[in-house]
Amino acid sequence: MEENSVKTQKFIIKYFTEIMIKGETAKRQMINQLFFNLQRISNNISSDIKIKKFFDKIELVCPSEFSDNLREKLLETPGIQQVLEAIQIDNMHTLDEIKVEVNKHMAKTIEDKTFVVRAKRVGKQDFKSTHIEQTVGGYMLAHNKTKGVDLKNPEVTIKVELEHAQLNIITKKHYGLGGFPLGTQGEVLSLMSGGFDSTVASYLAMKRGLKTHFVFFNLGGVAHEIGVKQVSWYLWNKFGSSHRVSFITVPFEDVVSQIFKDISAPYMGVMLKRLMLLASEKIAQNLNVDALITGESVAQVSSQTLKNLRLIDDVSNILVLRPLSFMSKPDIIEIASKIGTKRFAEAMPEYCGVISQHPVTNGSFTRVEKESKAFDYSVLEEAIKNAKVKNIDEVLDDVCKVGTLEVVNNLNESDIIIDIRQSSDTLNAPCKVLKIPFYDLKKEFKKLEQDKTYLLYCDKGVMSQLHGQYLKDEHKFENIKVYRPK
Repeated sequence: MEENSVKTQKFIIKYFTEIMIKGETAKRQMINQLFFNLQRISNNISSDIKIKKFFDKIELVCPSEFSDNLREKLLETPGIQQVLEAIQIDNMHTLDEIKVEVNKHMAKTIEDKTFVVRAKRVGKQDFKSTHIEQTVGGYMLAHNKTKGVDLKNPEVTIKVELEHAQLNIITKKHYGLGGFPLGTQGEVLSLMSGGFDSTVASYLAMKRGLKTHFVFFNLGGVAHEIGVKQVSWYLWNKFGSSHRVSFITVPFEDVVSQIFKDISAPYMGVMLKRLMLLASEKIAQNLNVDALITGESVAQVSSQTLKNLRLIDDVSNILVLRPLSFMSKPDIIEIASKIGTKRFAEAMPEYCGVISQHPVTNGSFTRVEKESKAFDYSVLEEAIKNAKVKNIDEVLDDVCKVGTLEVVNNLNESDIIIDIRQSSDTLNAPCKVLKIPFYDLKKEFKKLEQDKTYLLYCDKGVMSQLHGQYLKDEHKFENIKVYRPK
């Protein structure tokens, strides 16, 4: 119907291929979970989005004003192989009706091009799919200026699906994220540092259908905590917002100090990882989580040799998954760039709590046991006791409380704002506005007049707190505040 095709947008979701080859029980469970996930996601966009489930697809129809937002979320939802955009026309009973409607909507796409029509049909009609293809193709060939029909290598393929009396004309096809629906494969706890490795490992876990919680070991520095909270929220919001998960911050400064007191220099790195694993295991037990996720890759650093990874795992009984085990750094960075975490990782303040002058690369079980006995584990227990648990959807509100930079809500003509957003949007303000994207801020800020105070601005105040705090902590700049309009 014309009104529907103009004012609404239809999306047809095709399931991830591996879902369709599962047994009936597993397949049904995965499809139901994906349907539930899409219900939650679409409801967060608009209550006017209508969703229907079928054995081989899910259909969503939404007001056109929400189509861009919904399309983006569908392409980021685990479990989806393809997203098809379609024009839906009801009450199509004859080939003559079908050919006219298809030509009306698709004629412009075949001008001066070769084309072919491909059709699928469900229902009891007195014609077959091949009849639809031949009739529509012949009609469009006769009524448009084209290069002709090409059955093997057409420039344009027109796809139509007829379900009983409902005609769907496919206008666009997008490839989805793939993977399994979030929530079908259990829950994991990801050890997050905010760099390339831990963010990509978390993404791969979510893509595989694992509900992923985050734990951050604060080795010191407010800026690092702000950055990790931000990128964790970003990952959840982009790929896992159908489920509520936890973000846990564990204060590890005292643990690091105790390592320096009790542990020999070559084994500090291995011991730090072992202690993180021990703490993560206890937190996972409290969350009723079955496994941990880390961003470790074999031989990337000294603590990640095969022997050292075995020493680290030996400290606990929980399953440790390492999605990046055999990936190279360029491969990891490529995925980070694709999913949008590269900028976060590049701008993340680095903090190395334990630096061994001569780190062991192939540690000894006997030596590790000896080092472990020398450590005061009451410090670790205290850190676990003081861990703070937040719902992931609350961490952005928490960021500005964590930050120590003064927040300004109102502007004066004498103020100077630095807009650190990477977009080309410009801020309308009654004062001077400088445009310095956050990834250039460290380099460009030192070139500014340092006898003036600068107000950092971004959409939610999070990036401003992160990078302002970093400039303050690492470079000792004190002339920075955050501008956050009420």
